[in-house]
Amino acid sequence: MTPRELIDVAEVPGGEPLRLFRRGGDFMIVLNRNELMSSRMSGSEEALAELTLARLKAPGSAHLLIGGYGMGFTLRKALALMGPDGRAKVAELVPKIVEWARGPMAELAAGCLDDPRTEIMLDDVGSVIGRARAMYDAILLDVDNGPDGLTRLDNDRLYTMRGLDKARLALKPGGVLAVWSAAPDDRFRRRMGDAGFSVEEVAVRARQNGKGPRHVIWFGVKR
Repeated sequence: MTPRELIDVAEVPGGEPLRLFRRGGDFMIVLNRNELMSSRMSGSEEALAELTLARLKAPGSAHLLIGGYGMGFTLRKALALMGPDGRAKVAELVPKIVEWARGPMAELAAGCLDDPRTEIMLDDVGSVIGRARAMYDAILLDVDNGPDGLTRLDNDRLYTMRGLDKARLALKPGGVLAVWSAAPDDRFRRRMGDAGFSVEEVAVRARQNGKGPRHVIWFGVKR
């Protein structure tokens, strides 16, 4: 087996460091012993963009806020599906994640960071949401494995009733809050409903070929 090579370490404000590994042509971002993301598994992150846009009335010209760059799968799929008038703002808290996308994973990024429709903000997505009022057609959150987070305690506030209220205010009428999660969470799904969203839960697979671990995306339409 090809050995795993440590490429770099990223400090996370208020959390444990992330490590970027490479094995052959594959990349992995790891927290302690947990593999948070892998270049071999992009299916559910791409589904986050594709299924969100499918729920918008004008997906080609949508204004999106994406919480967490990760390995860029969600951003790249959104750009591929939107027209020239679409916009994708990405809030990424960890600067090295963006550095990795421009450095060792530049081929994987495929120029998405330099697309004129893309805006990268080195900021906490919760703070970006809190400053917005009726600004976004959709907010896509792929932060910390979902409501049952791993990397950073401050991320929990995104998934509280107060955090959901802020997201609802940041969306345009009929806007969509899409939340990716590594596992189901009935309490969170009910909380989204209580926060003023019409909620749909969709199971998706981690790999593009429909195989791999089963993940969950909740789609909440602002009522």
